[in-house]
Amino acid sequence: MLLYIHVPFCRSKCRYCAFVSRPLDMAEVEVYATALPLEIRHFGKKLGRPKVETIYFGGGTPTLLPPWALSRILPEITRHFDVHPAVEWTFEGNPDSALDQQYLSILVGAGVNRLSLGVQSFSDAMLKTLGRPHDARTAQLAFEAARKAGFANISLDLIWGLPGQREASWMEDLKAAVRLRPEHLSCYGLTLEPGTPLAASAEAGELELPPDGEQGRMYVHGAEFLEEQGYLQYEISNYARMGFQSRHNSGYWEGRDYLGLGPGAVSTVAGVRHENPRDVRDWAVQAKVGRCGVGGVALSREERIRELVMLSLRTAKGLRLGLYKRLTGIDFLKENEALVTALRQKELVRLSAGHLRLTKNGFLVSNLILERLRF
Repeated sequence: MLLYIHVPFCRSKCRYCAFVSRPLDMAEVEVYATALPLEIRHFGKKLGRPKVETIYFGGGTPTLLPPWALSRILPEITRHFDVHPAVEWTFEGNPDSALDQQYLSILVGAGVNRLSLGVQSFSDAMLKTLGRPHDARTAQLAFEAARKAGFANISLDLIWGLPGQREASWMEDLKAAVRLRPEHLSCYGLTLEPGTPLAASAEAGELELPPDGEQGRMYVHGAEFLEEQGYLQYEISNYARMGFQSRHNSGYWEGRDYLGLGPGAVSTVAGVRHENPRDVRDWAVQAKVGRCGVGGVALSREERIRELVMLSLRTAKGLRLGLYKRLTGIDFLKENEALVTALRQKELVRLSAGHLRLTKNGFLVSNLILERLRF
């Protein structure tokens, strides 16, 4: 099983962010640090101390949790879950909250062995546009502090397709990242989420995104550069040096069970999906009265097949055609013969070793492809 723990606190809300997060409030941190151990105990008992192979603290900004909160939360995980000896344990953090080497050493000492830093850009101008609370120099210092604290597995998050960005500036971001020699890179195309300040600015004509052709070159040429530098693309947005693929995120794409704890966290266990209340105090009340995980909805067979196809085609491995046929009794290629033929001619998909895979150009238009496929 995969274990995800959501930490909803940030120093400030970034202009593009639509995640469940809120400005740091120490009174709410106290509520959170009291309720989360209760939720951990509840599910440890309910699921019979399940074996956990990956742990992921996401956010928000988990590295804003003070040491006293960590001391309440982290021991409860190993106390109530059977944590695999070779667990991949990730903590997300922003550079401004990951400068304290002593704090990072506490994480390492507790068993955390992977750090994901939300750098987003090495351009101070771009960081200001995004509303990020750090600059490029802080990102470099945070990376150095993490190495000194003992992290041998560090991932950097970057965003391409930013307002005013061009291919040359995106390539400079990638070069700056590669110079640090992280083990993993996540490179996401900017999405203007409804209701965010950045989306409002775009609607008002206050900023201009790169044209589609420019964004396409950013994606394809950026992926080619990273592979030349030894970072293999294993999913639409993710690249890793050999042996450093994110096991946690790969588990999602493979359709494995995952348990989500904390405000707004989502779980899918034994075909039942549940989402926690998004408000910290509403979620905490459920944890305190022992009503964690109520109201789950069983996924239909059609929903599970649809997710299998959509998630598989996000990865470099692609969709296992034999598995699809065993699950559905349908030959995927015959069902989509005309479309797959056209996509192959345009070099948007390829067939290899019983898998249907999207090419780099196919990844660029993956949403359009998925809309037209029959499954």
